[in-house]
Amino acid sequence: MITNEYLQTLSRYNQWQNNEIFKTADTLSDNQRNECHGAFWGSIIGTLSHIYWADQIWLSRFDIIEAPEVGIKESSIYLSDWNILKSKREALDQQLIDWCDNFDEGIIKGNLEFFSGVLQKTVEIPISTVFTHFFNHQTHHRGQVNALLSLHSKKTGDTDLFLMPENLWP
Repeated sequence: MITNEYLQTLSRYNQWQNNEIFKTADTLSDNQRNECHGAFWGSIIGTLSHIYWADQIWLSRFDIIEAPEVGIKESSIYLSDWNILKSKREALDQQLIDWCDNFDEGIIKGNLEFFSGVLQKTVEIPISTVFTHFFNHQTHHRGQVNALLSLHSKKTGDTDLFLMPENLWP
């Protein structure tokens, strides 16, 4: 069961991990961030662009923000300017925290109906599944970015949820 506390915790974890990833990737050159190493979305910036794109898609289904103007195939090049991607990521992470902080206390219930571009049909799924997928998707691809960073002898630090700094917990 998904609760408001779960959403608050994972939205803060998301921000913490994104800050760590971007801080570490900032120490690389543009060429290193753009270098394709065979990851699913190619490069560090390509993978981070895809994560942002996917977050934007999901949040647009809740009418929080506008959907991106490109499809999934272009998601890795959606935000190819490093500084713009960083700025938009920071703003979206804060917007996500603010949104998650405003859910009523208790269990999050209901379904979300939306048109899936991947499936090319309208689907209806439990909101608990949406949020589980939303945060799992981010974590999955950040793991890929961590692997790409390690190719450049870079590390982000702790990624375990229970090690999130105390001041970040809701």
